[in-house]
Amino acid sequence: MSHMKRLAILTVTAMTVALAGCAAQRQAMGEYFDDAGVTTRVKKAIYDDPSLKVTQISVTTNDGVVHLTGEVESRGKAARAAQVARKVEGVKAVKNDLKVK
Repeated sequence: MSHMKRLAILTVTAMTVALAGCAAQRQAMGEYFDDAGVTTRVKKAIYDDPSLKVTQISVTTNDGVVHLTGEVESRGKAARAAQVARKVEGVKAVKNDLKVK
């Protein structure tokens, strides 16, 4: 094989690998921003619910799974927080680790 053909094949291969890496990074960044948006929407939904105190409930999201932590006054409020979170767009599941004071 000639030197030029080898160089062309090497260049095309390098470009293909580089583009694949960029696409994977772009997807990961998109997932991060999607999770941040879900977290924000869940926090707002909990804040808007008059029976819940948003300052006592922490919300994180990873791949659409919302994790609730913190303290609430009753089991009913813990269940209500999970119920509110489940109704938010983009939530795939809710992990409820809220503790009752």
